[in-house]
Amino acid sequence: MPDVQKVSIALTGEQLVALKAAVETGEYATTSEIVREAIRDWQFKRELRQEDLRRLRQLWDQGKASGASTPADFNNARREARQRLAIAAEGHAIAN
Repeated sequence: MPDVQKVSIALTGEQLVALKAAVETGEYATTSEIVREAIRDWQFKRELRQEDLRRLRQLWDQGKASGASTPADFNNARREARQRLAIAAEGHAIAN
């Protein structure tokens, strides 16, 4: 078992009631068990956030390295989308 050290934390009355209720119903053996699980969850979420930040930084760097941006031509994009939609509709009509 890892080295266990005691710490003191401050909880609201509502939080303490919730912890004690979970122990009394048998959901957890002790309030310490609940706190340890909460810390494990926090550590896991923290690692996920750090990985998300690393990935976002990587994507940012890739975007910057890809060169200068160019303005989007939304009129052309709509025109192309309508053409693809018309082609798909024709293909659907032929298949039926």
